[in-house]
Amino acid sequence: MLFYNTTSCVLAGSVLGDHCSPISDTTILSSLATKCDHIQHVRTQLPYALVVGLVALVLTIVSAFIKIHGLVFMIVGAIVLWLIVKMFGKRARS
Repeated sequence: MLFYNTTSCVLAGSVLGDHCSPISDTTILSSLATKCDHIQHVRTQLPYALVVGLVALVLTIVSAFIKIHGLVFMIVGAIVLWLIVKMFGKRARS
């Protein structure tokens, strides 16, 4: 159980860092592909990535103390993120 928890933390941290870093190759390429200002692209992506990272961090810490199957925490995480979108999300302007 500890192995899976540690591995998921390392992978989630690397994806979060890659997504939030202004010098990441994927961030630079996506801002170039969309013809968006590079720093503005990072600023718009940061809140979304940090919310997901915070939910993952909290659930990871809780899962370290509670011995429940990891699939339960994946489902709980998906529900929490869905509720956050429903409570704080806005419709996109067309």
